[in-house]
Amino acid sequence: MEQIKWVENRLPKSEDKHLSVMSLDNVAKARAFHQSFPQYSVTPLAGLDGMARHLGLGGLYVKDESYRFGLNAFKVLGGSFAMARFIAQQTGRDVSEMTYDYLTGDKLKEEFGQATFFTATDGNHGRGVAWAANKLGQKAVVHMPKGTVKSRFDNIAREGAQVTIEEVNYDDCVRMAAAEAAQTPNGVVVQDTAWDGYEEIPSWIMQGYGTMAAEAADQLRDLGVDRPTHIFIQAGVGSLAGAVQGYFANRFPDCPPRVIVVEASAADCLYQGALAGDGAPRLVAGDLRTIMAGLACGEPNTISWDILKNHAAAFLSCPDWVSARGMRMLSAPVKGDPRVISGESGAIGMGVVATIMTDPACAALRDALGLGPDSRVLLFSTEGDTDPENYRNIVWNGAYPAE
Repeated sequence: MEQIKWVENRLPKSEDKHLSVMSLDNVAKARAFHQSFPQYSVTPLAGLDGMARHLGLGGLYVKDESYRFGLNAFKVLGGSFAMARFIAQQTGRDVSEMTYDYLTGDKLKEEFGQATFFTATDGNHGRGVAWAANKLGQKAVVHMPKGTVKSRFDNIAREGAQVTIEEVNYDDCVRMAAAEAAQTPNGVVVQDTAWDGYEEIPSWIMQGYGTMAAEAADQLRDLGVDRPTHIFIQAGVGSLAGAVQGYFANRFPDCPPRVIVVEASAADCLYQGALAGDGAPRLVAGDLRTIMAGLACGEPNTISWDILKNHAAAFLSCPDWVSARGMRMLSAPVKGDPRVISGESGAIGMGVVATIMTDPACAALRDALGLGPDSRVLLFSTEGDTDPENYRNIVWNGAYPAE
């Protein structure tokens, strides 16, 4: 059985110029924007007290993003805020003026007109961009990598976007979207993958993700937990991981939580960069085959990589059975704990924490991270059952067993 691989962060530090992307002020603006949507509500934070006791932890908390805007995933937070910031920039306004009512009103059509937002997606990001474009009267073109399941394609098409499944991997779909946007009047790439020369919009997307992190921090405080001691956060290109790490580093500068980045072993570009240890990012090529479709990205976001190498505690590379274990555990909780319906990319944190706390082979990792009865661990279930057929196959039929 393939095991979890890990490396502590010993990367050389940079001047940390990107940490300010996730400043409390920037995140507050994103949160105010999302709160202007009639569909907005704070997603639940599931306190798994029974599971925490079972695993030997002081607390275990799961932010359940299956409730976000009725879209079954968190990604809409990033795409929608990036659109608002782009429109604000083009119209010479501050993003604080970009309320839902303004963006859906007649005045915007006069001042801005209509743009076409291009993106590549494994599912959730594209659905969020398509939904936001639909609500705000804009256009969306979405490209999906080979192997995409029909349910994720249909969810995007239902929002009125032009959507295709291509015979290439995710990273090549990103290049395709960028090339088409460059040739389209009023074409804009909305992608959370940052590269040299394309960092502004990805930084806005990360700020949008900050809404979720800020909600979770406030919800923990309401439960009497001043701050989590550990955060396990999943990574594809790393935008979410960098956003969460950046927000909590800014919110708790004197005693930040230990952030552990978890990836699918088939697409573990951040882990490979940490393993190399020289500070330069690494790329993972090929088909990137994993059940964790949302994490099947082989080229890291340059902004996030900079934040993570300065602040993350460790990087983990996880086979598919880890996520499947997490899905089953969240679906069948300890008596008294709430149930969380978590998809393949959402449940990896649960599977990782459970394995670290119960598998003797992970004793060294458990000790290195300082996990124990005083630990209060925060996880983000970033999606629900976005592939219902595979969800049932894993949770009901036991696909991808640990042994």
